[in-house]
Amino acid sequence: MIEIQNLAKKYSTQTVLDINILKIPAGQTFGLIGNNGAGKTTLFSCLLDLIKPTKGKVINNQVDVSISEDWKSFTTAFLDETFLIGYLMPEEYFYFIGELRGLSKQKVDSFMSQFEDFFNGEILGGKKYLRDLSKGNQKKAGIVAALMGEPKVIILDEPFANLDPTTQIRLKKIIKDLSNYKDTTILISSHDIQDVTEVCERIVLLEKGELIRDINTSEETLKELEEYFKARIN
Repeated sequence: MIEIQNLAKKYSTQTVLDINILKIPAGQTFGLIGNNGAGKTTLFSCLLDLIKPTKGKVINNQVDVSISEDWKSFTTAFLDETFLIGYLMPEEYFYFIGELRGLSKQKVDSFMSQFEDFFNGEILGGKKYLRDLSKGNQKKAGIVAALMGEPKVIILDEPFANLDPTTQIRLKKIIKDLSNYKDTTILISSHDIQDVTEVCERIVLLEKGELIRDINTSEETLKELEEYFKARIN
């Protein structure tokens, strides 16, 4: 389970994140939504100890992420292209990640074979460096690398952005299949409320760094969220 306790992040006098308590049970597919500046990426960065909160703590399966690195053995993430190694080709990158997670090249090859449709012939064997791939194909590579090694916690920031409609559908199926494993916790942020409602069983809405709504997804969730954001226009 992930637990956020009295977590806040300030830059000078501006508070960009302020969450009193948030618990994410093991095995939950958790969605995070909000407008630009809502604090989504800041929250994920705190979860991954990429930035230090002004106060509070993040506990990942009984590990305080700011004190111990034990959480890294079961947690993976892809936030943006900075998580890639641009001067490597995709195959080299996957082998590198696989080695970090104790996988042989044969096991990496076997794992990658599951994603032929998702890659659509655009990632492997192209003799291109990761830095030369399109934004969408960089995202494909980063997401699949984050799934490698049977992690217990997977964090994906805007995974559907820059992907064509067919690839978005394939990614949703991948996420839904992963959610069938009861001990795999998946955290997803997105600007697209329909994407999130399709794959997440629970959705938290952030606004200006604060938790505004915490929703168990149902048939009414998309309409509820659409009405909320429409009201912000007026």
